[in-house]
Amino acid sequence: MEPSTIALIVVAAVIVIIVIWLIATYNKLVSLKARVANAWAQIEVHLKRRFDLIPNLVSTVKGYASHEQETLGAVTEARTKYLAANTPNEKMAASGELSEALSRLMAVSEAYPDLKANANFLDLQNELTDTEDKIAFARQFYNDTVMKYNIKLQQFPTVLVAGMFRFAPADSFKAEEADRTAPKVEF
Repeated sequence: MEPSTIALIVVAAVIVIIVIWLIATYNKLVSLKARVANAWAQIEVHLKRRFDLIPNLVSTVKGYASHEQETLGAVTEARTKYLAANTPNEKMAASGELSEALSRLMAVSEAYPDLKANANFLDLQNELTDTEDKIAFARQFYNDTVMKYNIKLQQFPTVLVAGMFRFAPADSFKAEEADRTAPKVEF
């Protein structure tokens, strides 16, 4: 075999290896990006469940605590803000406000023994607590998935492929300022 033929085969092999690596890296980034989207969708499933429980909870509390209009109004307003949110970041912020309003609502129930003894309220409270636990787990899973994706985007030589195909980092779910402090409840 002539040296030029050997050189041509070597160059072709190197090109094939580079193309295979580019395809594999691109596919890995697409897969990680899809996992991030799926993890966010899982959060939305649980947020939707919480969203659907709220009207029943508010109705039940209204019957026992009619003078707690400010707290009930805050829950309704936070629910409306969540409904109006379009982007994941807006939904994260609205979800934080909704969590704070629900915490205040649950604290208000402590002042009404008849409400605390109501089977419907207790069922709703248990479902809401279970849903909140699932939301917390889904948020943690989402953040873990985002971290893996963002790390992969920054690793060399993957960063070259990510830049070529404009893969952008994903945002982690961060606690809002209101989530970092205990809600203030006054009777």
